[in-house]
Amino acid sequence: MSDFASSYGYFPQEEMLESRISGCRLKLGLPKERAPYERRVVLTPEAVELLVANGHEVFVENGAGEGAFFSDKDFSEAGAQIKYSAKEVYAADIILKVAPPAAEEMELLEPRKVIISSLHWRNHQKDFYTHLMNKKITAFAFEKIQDHRGIFPVIRSMSEIAGNTAILQAAEYLSSTSYGRGSILGGFSGIEPSLVLVLGAGTVGEYATYTALGMGAEVKVFDSSISRLRRIQELQNQRISTSLIQPRSLAKALKQADVVIGAMRPVEGSTPVVIAEDVVRQMKKGAVIIDVSIDHGGVSETSEPTTHNKPVYQKYDVTHYCVPNIPSKVPRTASIALSNFFAPILLSVGENGGVDEVLKKNAGLRSGVYLYKGILTDKNIAGKFRISFQDIDLLIAAFHK
Repeated sequence: MSDFASSYGYFPQEEMLESRISGCRLKLGLPKERAPYERRVVLTPEAVELLVANGHEVFVENGAGEGAFFSDKDFSEAGAQIKYSAKEVYAADIILKVAPPAAEEMELLEPRKVIISSLHWRNHQKDFYTHLMNKKITAFAFEKIQDHRGIFPVIRSMSEIAGNTAILQAAEYLSSTSYGRGSILGGFSGIEPSLVLVLGAGTVGEYATYTALGMGAEVKVFDSSISRLRRIQELQNQRISTSLIQPRSLAKALKQADVVIGAMRPVEGSTPVVIAEDVVRQMKKGAVIIDVSIDHGGVSETSEPTTHNKPVYQKYDVTHYCVPNIPSKVPRTASIALSNFFAPILLSVGENGGVDEVLKKNAGLRSGVYLYKGILTDKNIAGKFRISFQDIDLLIAAFHK
């Protein structure tokens, strides 16, 4: 749990209604997502109600929550102001998005505003950053925000969802007579359990393992780190089969597997490819590969990105599910997870007198800043595009002497 969430997120609603604003009143904008297949929203109606009760204004573009099954009526009854043009929403002081702003959205951003969204910095060209810099924007990448323990809460919560959802998708396709083996994922008396290989012992792998075991499957976890393998055994509180990733032992296990979950961590921005095409050719007919790591290239030589509309294809009679952004498959759950994190942060911003005041006090939130008042603060972006940057800690100190 983050510092912010522990401070605010679990107070009873009635207690929050009685609190008073001692800082500033925020104007928050929640535009409709325009990125393909992005159905999540940063704030739920419940979070909006809490923010409005504490004196803040929330502008919601009509239809913004429909992908996550939150209606305009839900937001309106929570106290949001429904706006029928994106321009009205972008007039807010702080813009809250899931996907990074697209070109047409960049034009709507007013100078000196604050935007909080994902970034995926490698996916942008130089003009994306220079446009924001010219407008003196302060921008946060929510995947870079840390809590007091150095954990990335948004990445962790989305990884938990991805690991769980990956197994549910595997179960669906494994039972299919068109794409799978017509088999239930798991096992029971007299029926041999399905074999699930989890490649990667991070958060995605942990939750995939937990869900697969709960469904009765036999699980083997592979990783390149002994410490991560030891940790996942301790977290599961039971003996599970684990192995270091070695080509021969992994190839042998893949030939026996019913389901493979690709959950490898990226190394310098790219996922290690650990499954050779020749090995896929030798896997069981109807076996299923769920390549969660496709966001960073994928774990298999046969993996190619798919979409939520056309999520699977078959190669060598092995079904491949390679959808980037798996949490958007369950947008309501993912939206609630995002909202649980950001609502307390926004309450803290208001109570402390604004974004600048919170940044002075909270190093974890500062770690999420990649632009401050138009000045680049991310050295990776600076190095890629040869743009000068300044350290955020020194910058904050200089602005607030």
